[in-house]
Amino acid sequence: MSAPITLPRLTWGEGSRQVLLIHGLGSSAALMWRIGAELAEAGWRATAVDLRGHGSAPRALDYSVAAYGADVAATRPDDGGTWDAVVGHSLGGAAGVVAAASTAGWTRRLVLIDPAIQVAGRDAGIIRRSQERAFATPTVETVRSEHPGWHPQDVELKVDAVLRASAWAVEQTSAQNQPWDVRSDAARIAVPTHIIGADPKVYSLFTGDLATAVLENPHVTTSTVAGAGHSPHRDKPEETIRQILEALR
Repeated sequence: MSAPITLPRLTWGEGSRQVLLIHGLGSSAALMWRIGAELAEAGWRATAVDLRGHGSAPRALDYSVAAYGADVAATRPDDGGTWDAVVGHSLGGAAGVVAAASTAGWTRRLVLIDPAIQVAGRDAGIIRRSQERAFATPTVETVRSEHPGWHPQDVELKVDAVLRASAWAVEQTSAQNQPWDVRSDAARIAVPTHIIGADPKVYSLFTGDLATAVLENPHVTTSTVAGAGHSPHRDKPEETIRQILEALR
């Protein structure tokens, strides 16, 4: 595995409690804006990072989930201590799982939003085709047509994220993670962890036998955002943020 990369940051708020926000595949730190702003209003200092190959982060050759996890494990609050909480979506959730399982004292709590703990078969195909569509036509009109309920800033920032990400990095993230499976890391998590799942009736990565297996870890709890697809913080932001705040109390 390659050496960790120093990840660029965006920050909301000046609170004493520090939370790290980790975006998903093909996304960016800026797309965590709604969570960052709401947590800042609630008294947190929220820091979002661009993952390797995304946004302004350095490019690399290694796009394994283990490499993403090593990067975020090496990312610390400004004082070099422990995050009070880490919130990760999809790939960011998987990276957070790897970091929490491997690095004692990295965070006191995890909140995972429809995390990509295992991606195989049908899900792998859905994600690959979704990324191919995004990179084929990265326009406001295309994003808005696929996600008419998203906030205008989410639409704009999704286009920006695609334009600034490495298409090769996103492609290699799928290609290099065969299998894509961090269930063993999830089983080793020893900090309170809450998973906010998408609605399986819409589309969710965290459901069925996978959810049952992960919930065998006594530190893990879960809830679902009804009516939300794989990006609940953009599909149903108010309810998702309510559940995040509840998990962080």
